[in-house]
Amino acid sequence: MSTPPVALNDRPCYLNGAWQSLGTTQVSVLDRGFLFGDGIHEALAVHALRLFRFDEHMARLEHALAVARIPNPLDRAGWLALLRELANRVAEHEQRLHIHVTRGQALQAHDLHPRLVEGLSPHVFLMSEPISAPSAEMRHHGVACITAPDFRWERDDIGSTSLLGHFMAHQLAQDQSAFETILLRDHGHGRVDVTGGAISDVWIVLEDALLGGPTSGHRSGDAPVELLREWAENVGIACHARPITATELRSASEILLSQPSFELLAVTRLDGEAVGHGTGRGRPGPVYARLAQAYQQARIEQSLNLAP
Repeated sequence: MSTPPVALNDRPCYLNGAWQSLGTTQVSVLDRGFLFGDGIHEALAVHALRLFRFDEHMARLEHALAVARIPNPLDRAGWLALLRELANRVAEHEQRLHIHVTRGQALQAHDLHPRLVEGLSPHVFLMSEPISAPSAEMRHHGVACITAPDFRWERDDIGSTSLLGHFMAHQLAQDQSAFETILLRDHGHGRVDVTGGAISDVWIVLEDALLGGPTSGHRSGDAPVELLREWAENVGIACHARPITATELRSASEILLSQPSFELLAVTRLDGEAVGHGTGRGRPGPVYARLAQAYQQARIEQSLNLAP
């Protein structure tokens, strides 16, 4: 018999050494994460109480903290212990665990001079949310996307808590009854590249090869990007990590979105036009089908058991 879902206000969470419930947890208004988004965020998927690709997510968290110059408050064993405790307190087999680390509480507003931030203790917050898997219809028929200019900042290797730009871009899609916004950046001289989705990574298939991955030199080793490359290699699909041009996006035989919460989805309509060519136009393609199957195998092989 499955455990009933935990009500939102009663969901366990962790803040600075104490286990609490979401409905009663409070953070200081002087916390720099609250005031300025001065913090780092990482999310990890749990399937059947198994934590997916823990080491890869820890590497990304460690990188982001180092770049932001926020001390890492725990080693990997400490993070794993907290994540295991959280998952078991919530007691749902399908969860998404969120880590938030902020620089801490300080009166100083903007200056990060060492004399002002020295001695600050990072604030650590962990919470869980239930995973809502894409519907069978979405997996079978694919989803619609729109394109828009990218107005977010360029350090996409940092899982910042400053996500307003992402949310605004994603809302553009919702306003047009689409699933996601694929963002484009004009570099001048006629060069327009895809920089990703508002809340996802974007991939295309050209001549049976998968193209995508880092949109800048900053994202080398990014966990979700490396994951899809591994899937492609495992099923014999050529994968090339390079920027995608807007022209390539519109001429691709397949467009894919990857993101931990919905795994992998096929884009079958872009700006109102069917994606693809010939009889497969407007339908999820064969590369998507092979990669989606590879993910199911990866979930089994690349997860840590969190059960007590």
